[in-house]
Amino acid sequence: MALAATSGCTVAPDAVAGFSVTADGHLLGVMMVCGHHIDGATLYVDSDDVNKEVTVGSWTADRPLTPGLATWTLDAPAVGWTTTRSLAPLTAKTTYALYGWTKDNSWSASSISFTLADRDQLTPGQVRYDGISDNGDESAITVSVAEFKAKACQNM
Repeated sequence: MALAATSGCTVAPDAVAGFSVTADGHLLGVMMVCGHHIDGATLYVDSDDVNKEVTVGSWTADRPLTPGLATWTLDAPAVGWTTTRSLAPLTAKTTYALYGWTKDNSWSASSISFTLADRDQLTPGQVRYDGISDNGDESAITVSVAEFKAKACQNM
């Protein structure tokens, strides 16, 4: 009975969310879809208390994202994306989480948590995401876009 009570609590992941920066310093959402589709992404204040999780930005893809890499600017209009909630100003010492979703809750993207200090350590062409290390631990790692494309879906 315990299994039945706990199963179905989360949406199956089929993509990996990450973030990067553009050459002119804009925050960039990065999504690697592994097998099915993702319809959009949301950025929220990450908190252990669900009542303190506040959405600070949300975007819907004009067409479902199919397997492969997608990127979009979080703080400016992006081709192929509709901003459903404009990005609120981000503040220091706040942890944010970016994740992907589908309209019918059939699939999701693993999320990435970050602070502005994490963002400031990135250079264009790098992606930060939650990856699996060789020993099986999950942690935030920073890699090139090419490595993200090659490895992000390996543990899906």
